[in-house]
Amino acid sequence: MFGFRPDGKKVKDLDPIMKIVPHIMSARHDSQNLSTCDVPCEPMDAFIRKHAESGVQYTYMHIVIASVIRAMAMYPGLNRFVMNGRVYDHNELQVSFVVKKSLSPDAPESLVKICCTGRETIAEIREKVNAVIAENGRKDANNGTEKLARVLTFTPNFLIKFLVGSIKFLDKHGMLPMAILKHSPFHTSVFITNLKSIKGPSIFHHLYDFGTTGLFLAMGKESVVPVVEGNEIKKGKMMPLQMSMDERFCDGFYWVCGLRQLRHFMHNPTLLETSLV
Repeated sequence: MFGFRPDGKKVKDLDPIMKIVPHIMSARHDSQNLSTCDVPCEPMDAFIRKHAESGVQYTYMHIVIASVIRAMAMYPGLNRFVMNGRVYDHNELQVSFVVKKSLSPDAPESLVKICCTGRETIAEIREKVNAVIAENGRKDANNGTEKLARVLTFTPNFLIKFLVGSIKFLDKHGMLPMAILKHSPFHTSVFITNLKSIKGPSIFHHLYDFGTTGLFLAMGKESVVPVVEGNEIKKGKMMPLQMSMDERFCDGFYWVCGLRQLRHFMHNPTLLETSLV
């Protein structure tokens, strides 16, 4: 309330334009920019093959998550969110994603998130990701998000609407308890969906107006496409990565610098093997 939140700190040194923009575009769906990034697979494949020889299994998901975390740690202005016309720095660097309990169309999903410092190596990120997948990928798993959803949906429809509306009101005014914020996958730095894992095409995913997610990445199934190298056109395997971004908490130049850094790490995943100083 009055600009204070348990999950973020209000940014006080904004220039006048950036300060007024959240009042002009009050919702995330009104202020999201969309961008696409085709990521070459060969550097990631080479990294995965190298570690597989020693029995360590990496995936594209590990590399993308580690790259995002490192880029956001280097450009902390990307780890912000807008709520009720104010811009905040996240207190933590968090990544949310979906865990499918089995590869079946009617199988349930779990929404999960991991907390990071931004200094982790890719090996440490791999451990965090694998641990949360193992914990929530079981059919009998029941995390905090699922428990809250079960409680809300146990009530009649009109009461669900009232309860969800109350939660949104409390969130807007910084009064949502940490017990909910801790488990909510919608209160996070970045949300990633891995459609590649189910052989699906990439999409431009919308930003949620509920919660604090200001960046959404969607990984799609890789494909062989023409690639220009110098004066030649060759075949190359590329993975589409679509991004939806809230433009209100940093300017375009800052976004470009941060996303260029993200792309650099995905092109060179070996850089992630050492921790950020």
